[in-house]
Amino acid sequence: MRFLKEARYSLHVAFHPFDGFWDLKYENKGKLRIALVILLAVTVTMILKRQYAGYVVNYNHPLELNSIDELKYIILPFLLWCVANWSLTTLMDGEGKFAEIVIATGYAMLPLILIYLPNMLLSNVITLREASFYYLLESAAAIWFVWLLFIGTMTIHQYTVTKTIMTMLLTVVVMGVIIFLGLLFFSLIQQIVSFVYTIYQELSLRA
Repeated sequence: MRFLKEARYSLHVAFHPFDGFWDLKYENKGKLRIALVILLAVTVTMILKRQYAGYVVNYNHPLELNSIDELKYIILPFLLWCVANWSLTTLMDGEGKFAEIVIATGYAMLPLILIYLPNMLLSNVITLREASFYYLLESAAAIWFVWLLFIGTMTIHQYTVTKTIMTMLLTVVVMGVIIFLGLLFFSLIQQIVSFVYTIYQELSLRA
């Protein structure tokens, strides 16, 4: 099937990032739907991990977890990264389009699935002394993800190593600025609504 062939290509990107991201940009082998499927799979993986990881390493109370709340810890940072990176690289002569940024970021998240799922199963059979292996694999997944994100960013924007590192750090800063402006905007809207409602109540009482 075509979908399975496209999905297998994401494994090629994970294990051969230089060739994979180059073909993703210049041979159009990366697919937006695969990137979104990976994003969805990572979200489901994180939900399962928080609920079913072994008690030795799981400090969450399963009955208090809300799966909907988990979306904001995965999907929101993903969208913020893509928007912030696109906004920043547009000003820094980046060659990557917004769709390419989304695809590259989505493909870079694949190691989180490849390691977190078996690691979740491992956590249910290890002892407290063996928990260090669990955390080692967690760290390996994070490093692999950041490495792929770095290669993807460098390739799609055609940046140097130094400029890629600087861009990624600035992207995180821009994400913080977007969050701050978003909270400020909603706070302002809330105050305006409250002010209008207060005036409405005053007019209603006087009438």
